[in-house]
Amino acid sequence: MTKIGIIKEGKVPIDRRVPLTPQQAKQVADDFGVEVVVQSSDIRCFPDDDYRNVGLDIVESIDDCDIILGVKEVPIEKLIPGKTHFFFSHTIKKQDYNRDLLRAILDKKIRLIDWETLTNESGNRIIAFGRWAGIVGAYNGLWTFGKRYNLFSLRRANECFDYEDLKNEFNKIQLPNIKIALTGGGRVTKGAMEVLIGAGIRQVTPHDFLNERFDEPVFTQLNSRDYNRRKDGEEFHRNEFYSNPEMYEGDFLKYAKVTDILIACAFWDPAAPVLFHREDVLKDDFDIRIIADITCDIEGSIPSTKKPSTIDDPIYDYNPSDDVVEQAMSDEGNITVMAVDNLPCELPRDASESFGNELVNNVIPHLLGNDEEQVIHRATITSSGTLTENYQYLQDYVDGN
Repeated sequence: MTKIGIIKEGKVPIDRRVPLTPQQAKQVADDFGVEVVVQSSDIRCFPDDDYRNVGLDIVESIDDCDIILGVKEVPIEKLIPGKTHFFFSHTIKKQDYNRDLLRAILDKKIRLIDWETLTNESGNRIIAFGRWAGIVGAYNGLWTFGKRYNLFSLRRANECFDYEDLKNEFNKIQLPNIKIALTGGGRVTKGAMEVLIGAGIRQVTPHDFLNERFDEPVFTQLNSRDYNRRKDGEEFHRNEFYSNPEMYEGDFLKYAKVTDILIACAFWDPAAPVLFHREDVLKDDFDIRIIADITCDIEGSIPSTKKPSTIDDPIYDYNPSDDVVEQAMSDEGNITVMAVDNLPCELPRDASESFGNELVNNVIPHLLGNDEEQVIHRATITSSGTLTENYQYLQDYVDGN
């Protein structure tokens, strides 16, 4: 019988999320005829007793499991040789800080399947925490505005029991006639829009956002075509933009002239245009004062995102004159940045339940079945000590080149 183990998260700072809630873990065991055990943990949002109460064994070691399920990167010393590991490895973009992790996975002949690489036949991701990153990121952006201008005081998201509890804070949000720009169109953006609409902020078109004055706070949602343009002046084509981004240049500054809060949710390819440059921030007509950078691409499309922030210390100031990070809200000329890189951790129970539902419905049937659609095959990064065919491009990264 296949044995699946839910690992105790070992990354620091701690992550309280789980890949499967107690009820979902029990469902997997019953519906698929496998054994599911749970490594004892004093940090996860669902305590050991919650799993024990649905009939699952709590164990100290999961070394005898065939498949190990986790959320964040597993510390190298806790990787179990020869097993199948699922977690967000943060290696597929050749992230320097995880090169040694991927090397260790290869050395230990681990079969690594990254949650981020699980896709359907159309190439769309089938499991993610994106909606919850958007929800918490947008909420944090509003929290930051209230804090910077002493307008209202909200509980932090991680101080709320769950999303329903967090919604009780919405009626405290009293905004002046500001404009909020939201980039992107995927799960993260939709999550952010839930919060803005829930807080009573009206959505307007990009055209009206640019050209009209309002007597209430408003937001607009910007897709790639709204803030990128062909260098040759020809018509924007979405598929072309994603396949040949070098043919395009940024056209975001017209929005920066009328925006008070930027909530950045759009995936950014390093080959694509940036939203703006540091020099643009120094211009008199650049109005953005608060940026909630949910994408958190360091030194990426947004020059003020110089480093990630943390749940405990969620904001910092960006001084564009000197291009440096300063203490949050230390100068009115600065931009206040929220760039927490693990936003779903602030609502771990909701985020885990949503993620677990996708795992049960979209991944487990392929993992424990015959994988006819090659979902698991496509997502497997390493196997038996080598990179799989789809991930051979990582070899120079592994080699240190």
